[in-house]
This record gives sequence, structure tokens and C-alpha cells, in this order.
Amino acid sequence: MKLISWNVNGIRACVTKGFLDYFKEVDADIFCIQESKLQEGQISLELEGYKQYWNYAEKKGYSGTAIFTKNDPISVEYGIGIEKHDKEGRVITLEFEKFFMITVYTPNSQNELARLDYRMEWEEAFKEYILKLDEKKPVIVCGDLNVAHKNIDLKNPKTNTKNAGFTEEERGKFTNLLNSGFIDTYRYFNPEKIGAYSWWSYRFNARKNNAGWRIDYFLTSKRLMKNLESADIHSEILGSDHCPVELNISI
Repeated sequence: MKLISWNVNGIRACVTKGFLDYFKEVDADIFCIQESKLQEGQISLELEGYKQYWNYAEKKGYSGTAIFTKNDPISVEYGIGIEKHDKEGRVITLEFEKFFMITVYTPNSQNELARLDYRMEWEEAFKEYILKLDEKKPVIVCGDLNVAHKNIDLKNPKTNTKNAGFTEEERGKFTNLLNSGFIDTYRYFNPEKIGAYSWWSYRFNARKNNAGWRIDYFLTSKRLMKNLESADIHSEILGSDHCPVELNISI
């Protein structure tokens, strides 16, 4: 099974930059997007053979997620069941026979860490949510988690230790999540690989110089370790300030 996740930074803009060509070419079984930045009815995607599930933020042009799947899910949930966390369209969960598929767009802590306290609340609530699901059947989580976990996961760790996405607090929450029973699948296959990034600033020729961050992930329950086949980052694919990430798994 081929799974793709991509923060498209505005699906309407991404469609004008080749999104549909890539979507058709990659032929994923499940394709997840984050930061769709639209409201219901603002786009109509013709994705033959796929069911579409969208979660929209209350705020216009902000956040938002979607999942496109070839196989019908047993059930669909939007959000994590907590009102204060479910106004920004950040989570969709599809239940299949043998696993849960979750796409998530984790809140950014923002400039001067203005939203770090809220981010810490979110992290605990989201972890609790997926752990409850994991009690029922294995979980696959993908999306923009807005954190570079280790020094190896960004170009300039020393100058970013107090910036959003690389604070001790955010990295610690990610460590706790993994320690609660999940695998960072890219690092499972590429434990020492450097220069592997999924996001680059639009400033300072960051993408040209590969001065990036790895903040887009596929995580799986540890008991799916034997099912993992490969993980990849498609840095050659343009259309957003993020690139798609991929997981192949037999399940």
C-alpha cells in the first residue's frame, strides 16, 4: 500500500503548479494533504477512483486537511473530540479494517513562540487521542507535525534552538510520542541520513541551497514495524514550500 502526505500550502495555488499531474502519477492508495486553506465549495477536484474527505477551519483561508482514498473506510472522524482543538480543521481519521489512518496539521508555535503554550496543550490531547485508537487497532499518522526532532533534521540547528519547530519543549513532546509506542518511519529506514528535508523557507534561496527542515512525517504503531517496506521524501516535487513524503507498507 502506497501512502502519500503533502502540506500543499493552499490547494488552490498548488493545483496551478502541477498538483493533479503529480497526484495521478504517484497513484497512491491514500493521499493526505495539510494546509488546504479553503472552505467547503471553493474547489472541486476530479479525482477518479478516490473518495474525498475534507476538514475545514472556521477561519477562512487557514489550515485545513483532506484525505483521498481508493478504499472506502469503515468510519470517518473529524477532529479529536475536543471543541477548543477542533476549530481549525487539523485532523481527519479514517478507520479501515486493520488500521486507523490519521492526517494531522499540528499547530505552529509562531513567531516569538506566541502559541507555544497552546501547542503544548494540543500535543498532550493529540497523543491521548491516538493512544486510545491504538488500543483498538494499529495507527498510521501522517502530516506536517511542525517539529524537527533531532539536529540531523534541519540544516541549522544551532541558530534555531529557540525558534518555533525546534524548541526543547516541542522536540520533547515528539520524543514522548515516539516513546509511547510509535515509529518515525523515515528514520527507521534512514537513521543517519543528512540533508533530508521536507520544508524550506521561501526566503534566502533556502530550497536551492537545501537549507531546510524535516517536519513532515509518517508515524506508525510499533507493532506495524514488520509491515514497513520503504519511506521516502520527494524533494524534487515542487508546488509548495513543503514536498510530499511517502510510506509503503503491507497491511
